[in-house]
Amino acid sequence: MLQFLMEKYPVKYIPITVVAFSVLMTGTLPTTVYAAGGDESSVPIKAKKAKKKVLKKCKKGKVYSTRRKKCIVPKKSELSDDNIFRAGRMLAFDGRYGEAIEVLTLASNLNSPKILNYLGYAHRKAGRIDVGLGYYKQALTIDPDYTLVREYMGEAYLSRKNFKAAENQLSEIKIRCGITCREYTLLSAAITDVKAGRPISEASKNWD
Repeated sequence: MLQFLMEKYPVKYIPITVVAFSVLMTGTLPTTVYAAGGDESSVPIKAKKAKKKVLKKCKKGKVYSTRRKKCIVPKKSELSDDNIFRAGRMLAFDGRYGEAIEVLTLASNLNSPKILNYLGYAHRKAGRIDVGLGYYKQALTIDPDYTLVREYMGEAYLSRKNFKAAENQLSEIKIRCGITCREYTLLSAAITDVKAGRPISEASKNWD
């Protein structure tokens, strides 16, 4: 019946009772049904699934451009700051700290807390802990509520067995998001691990 009505009449004139009957019988709406009162230019009731951003890994010296949909030699004019951030973070997590720093410093906004955070991360992981701490402090000056920076900063202090400084950052995280948020949980576990002579977990990767 519904198919007959759809062929005979414009979709927007199909009675809502018929549409409701279709839902009850099939559990779905026809893909061509539009919101009541709309026309074919209206937004369909059946929502389209959002496409996830996928950032491809590239060979050394190149990063993926979502605009050009290929790996390119990184240049400010070719990449958005979001591309630069994601590519730099990926390189840092892959252990390619020098490349990560080169890419991240191409950002137009070098005062972005996210850019500063991963510059700090890359330098810290490369063994330049003081430089890393400097970037973390700069990021927190701009956004003191950026708890991921505080978690990473706590890890930096733990690498020097500075438990007091790490616990201060844990307290700051607790104030901002409580004891159940991921940053508090990770830093708390890291403090326990280092005190027990165990390595720090890398579970905090892939976060903004």
